Amino acid sequence: MSFFGPALVLLTIFLFLPMILTLIFSFTDYFALNPDLTHFTGLGNYISIFKDEMFLKAFINTVKFVIIIVPLQGGGALALALLINRVTYCKKYFKVAFFVPVVMSLAVVSTLWMQIYSPEGILNTLLGKVGIAPQPFIHGANQALPAIAIMSSWQGMGYQMIIFLGGLQAINPGLYEAAEMDHASAWKKFKDITLPELKPLCVFVFITITIGAFKMIVQPMVMTGGGPSHSTYTLVYDIYETGTVNWEIGLASTMAIVFIAFVVVLTVVQTILTRDKEDKEEKNDTYKKAKAH
Repeated sequence: MSFFGPALVLLTIFLFLPMILTLIFSFTDYFALNPDLTHFTGLGNYISIFKDEMFLKAFINTVKFVIIIVPLQGGGALALALLINRVTYCKKYFKVAFFVPVVMSLAVVSTLWMQIYSPEGILNTLLGKVGIAPQPFIHGANQALPAIAIMSSWQGMGYQMIIFLGGLQAINPGLYEAAEMDHASAWKKFKDITLPELKPLCVFVFITITIGAFKMIVQPMVMTGGGPSHSTYTLVYDIYETGTVNWEIGLASTMAIVFIAFVVVLTVVQTILTRDKEDKEEKNDTYKKAKAH
């Protein structure tokens, strides 16, 4: 208890208590600069945020970001893992090279890519070499969000790559040998062996990327300030602005609760999908053992 006690105190102060207060404040009009005039509003905040155009725009922007980054980062990580798994020499070098962006500060990475995306940056210079006119990227309302999604995919891809590499190395080589004996093509081996064996990891990676994408705030804060025309204004950015700039703690708490609800739903989906896979595997193992006896 002497070892567990300090940890429990810290968790209570910095985790459990803030969570309880957030839930309580979400039903009030608590304003940090004038807390004495706080009133209970019931579900008023929950109704008002879904009528707030800025909140809805932030939510839509976040969903768009998720839709772009999930296949881009997940598919890219799987492709990198497949390539590195086939490399014979310098495999550790490639692992480190692709993992380095993951451990770098998002603020630093965002600042670096601001230079890449600038009108005189290296990307527009390369486009000019092939006869393509300079693009606005983060300075254009239509391109800003996809540009940030591409940068975010590059930054986080190495983490998922390592997860997929572990899964690939855990696949029984005998399965591929049997497929080769049946003269299976590379695509058929990937479709019938690799993907089914990696399915639990794919579900985990999908949920991890999705939750991380919903929490996006650093990239637009550093690169665009939520612009242009609020095209990169996200859900967490809106919570931050409402709570720490406008000091509307009650409203910000409501937004945070709604955000948590989405995270819980995603976690439940992951659990259901993973459980279905595990249940099938257990049934197959039971059937094989019964057949053997």
